[in-house]
Amino acid sequence: MPANLTPDYLAADKKFKAAATPQDKLAALEEMLATIPKHKGTEKMQADLKRRIAKLRDEMQRRKGAARGKPFYHVDKEGAGQVVLIGAPNVGKSMLLRALSHAEPEVADYPFTTRVPLPGMVEFEDVQVQLVDLPPITVEFREGWLYGIIRTADVAALVVDLSSEDLLSQTETVLSLLSEANIRLVRSPGQPGEKRAVVIANKLDVLGAGGRLERFREFIGELAVIPVSAAAGTGLDGLRQVMFDLLHVIRVYSKPPGKKADRGTPFILRRGATVLDAAEAIHKDFVEKLKYARLWGREHYQGQMVGRDHVLEDGDIIEIHA
Repeated sequence: MPANLTPDYLAADKKFKAAATPQDKLAALEEMLATIPKHKGTEKMQADLKRRIAKLRDEMQRRKGAARGKPFYHVDKEGAGQVVLIGAPNVGKSMLLRALSHAEPEVADYPFTTRVPLPGMVEFEDVQVQLVDLPPITVEFREGWLYGIIRTADVAALVVDLSSEDLLSQTETVLSLLSEANIRLVRSPGQPGEKRAVVIANKLDVLGAGGRLERFREFIGELAVIPVSAAAGTGLDGLRQVMFDLLHVIRVYSKPPGKKADRGTPFILRRGATVLDAAEAIHKDFVEKLKYARLWGREHYQGQMVGRDHVLEDGDIIEIHA
C-alpha cells in the first residue's frame, strides 16, 4: 500500500533535515508523527518515527541531566501550589498558560507544540500559583515522566476544546490513558491513584460552544467544569480563584507584638492548620517557646487569645507571644 504522504508531513520532513539543534529536530519528528497518514502502508514509518523520537529524547535527557543534575522534565514547585494543565492535542493549554501568566510558550495550531513541561506563575491576589503546561496525552506519547508529574502535582486541570466536534471522544481517550497509568481524576481524592482535578472548558467564544458545554457537563460527571476563553479572556479571573481554592491552602499573616501586621507576604499553610503550625512556619523556635497567640480574623476574632490547637482560616492575622 502506498504511503500517500501529505504536504504537511513533507514540510515537517524538510524542517527535520534543516534542523540545527536537538530541540528543532525533536519538534520536526513529532510534527511528522502527528501528520503522517495513519494506515497499514505507513505502519513501519510510524514505528521508525516513534523509535527516533524516543532515542532523541533520551539523548537530550542525558545531556541536560549531566549539565544541570536534573532531568529535562523536572519542575521545582513554587508559589502556593502546583497546577498542571493536561489534555488532548490542540485544546489550548499553551494559550491558557500565556493568558494567565507571564510565560511565553509557543502557541501553534498543530499537535505537540509543547514538548517539555513549561511553568508559569499565575497571580491571585497576594500569592502566586504555579501553572505547568504539559505535553498532550495521546496514544503515541506514553512517557512515564509525564504521568509522574501529574501524580506529584497538587491539582490536575483537564483542558478540553469546546470548538471540537470530537470533544467527548478526545476526553474519553485522555481519561482512558490516565486510567492505564493508574490516575483517576476526582473532585475530592481519598483513594490511591485519585488526583484532585478540575475541567477547564476552553474556547467558550466559538460558535456552538454553549451546546457542546451542556453535553460535556452531562458526560463528565462529578468534576467541576469551568468554561473560559483564553483567546477572549472570558472567565480567567474566576479560574484563578478556583485554582487557589483547589490547592486546599490558606494564607496567614504575621503580626509582631506592638506593631502592624505584615500584609506583604503571607505564610502558606495547608487547610486545617493550627496556631502551632503557623508558629513553626514563622520561626521554628516559636514551637517550644509559644506561650499564647492573639488572632485577628475576617469576621469573629479581633485580637482575642487563642490556644495552640486553634484551627486557622484563610486571611487570619496571628500575633505570637513567646
